[in-house]
Amino acid sequence: MDSIAGQVKHADWTKNLSIYEINVRQFSDEGTFVAIEKELPRLKALGTDILWIMPIHPIGALNRKGGLGSYYSVKDYLAVNPDYGTQIDFMRLVKKAHELGMYVIIDWVANHSAWDNALVTEHADWYVKDSATGNLVSPFDWTDVVKFNYNNKEMRRYMLGALKYWITNCDIDGYRCDVAGEVPIDFWMDARKSLDSLKPVFMLAEAESPELHKAFDMTYAWEFHHIMNKIHKKEASANDIEKYLLKNDSLYSSAAYRMNFITNHDENSWNGTEFERLGDGVKAFYVLTATVPGMPLIYTGQESALNKRLLFFEKDSIDWGNYPMADFYKTLLGLKKDNPALFNGKFGGNWLRIHTTDDANVFALLRTKDKNKVLSVVNLSDKPLDITLQGSDYAGDFTELFTGEKSDLKGETKLSLPAWGYSVYFK
Repeated sequence: MDSIAGQVKHADWTKNLSIYEINVRQFSDEGTFVAIEKELPRLKALGTDILWIMPIHPIGALNRKGGLGSYYSVKDYLAVNPDYGTQIDFMRLVKKAHELGMYVIIDWVANHSAWDNALVTEHADWYVKDSATGNLVSPFDWTDVVKFNYNNKEMRRYMLGALKYWITNCDIDGYRCDVAGEVPIDFWMDARKSLDSLKPVFMLAEAESPELHKAFDMTYAWEFHHIMNKIHKKEASANDIEKYLLKNDSLYSSAAYRMNFITNHDENSWNGTEFERLGDGVKAFYVLTATVPGMPLIYTGQESALNKRLLFFEKDSIDWGNYPMADFYKTLLGLKKDNPALFNGKFGGNWLRIHTTDDANVFALLRTKDKNKVLSVVNLSDKPLDITLQGSDYAGDFTELFTGEKSDLKGETKLSLPAWGYSVYFK
């Protein structure tokens, strides 16, 4: 542990990587591990080296929602969903990913289980009971699951053993932990220490509390996500991004990784696709996602410009088409991986907002690490703009990422940006 920062020690391999979320059910017509294995070289080429695989476990039938149920209703923590294949298939998928220099984390649901998980009958005292009725409790409105009682030490031991099982038996590299803030932090801290003793792991919390960085490498940058949605609706401005970054620096250790995203499985199914929420600004907002401090996420289908809300409880395969967005993402994530100014956490560079003649609509950001620099300039409006970059902090010789053109940027550089336009300069 980095006691000064109150932050776990990151595995060195995490310093410059990006993350891809795989929805096994919808990823292919087959919806299997074998089908994913065939696509690993494509995902590697995309520049996403950490694969977050949504829950791989059998899904509960009792009180199930929809025809196939929620991925997050776990019937057995020590088995794989037979619809996806066998544990041997999964082990082969992990091995193949490792051969390609990729890392695999799986989604873990520690807060609750399916009603027909054997633990419910074998260890009813492992679950929270309603004090008035004595009935088991569903968290929130999730009627298909029942909440664990973390006051029970035996239950904690079981959960830790299950977490260790997949690392020991399948050589996975860590976990994305569902509703991590609903589980006591001391459990996560104990778990992290125990898992790191097996191998250096990577842990992502579905939560935003700075405290969770005592156990997790990365938390969700939900606030940033919501600011981007609001900017598109003209309920916020580019200035709100600077306020967010300053707030982020005040709340989080410089070592903390934040996950930046324009979509994920929840956003896509429940709040709309990135095209519904961000319209013609999808690329502009992803340029921000990849160049502000943090680790960028790509969700299943994003590289195919998926403009469809995937059904959550049913089979709803993606039509991949010809991957129209793949080159765009590959270009940005390649820069993220190669230029230390954009590395994750403390490995990366400092940031400085470059002011312009239209700060309400344009966000210009300079990232600097030693002699490495990245300057991103993004028009966050639906109108073409002629602007001037103020000052000379950014001055120097650069290459523009998407055109390859060399630019000698002097002080008070004038730029013309189309509606939702962007330029990314690097050196």
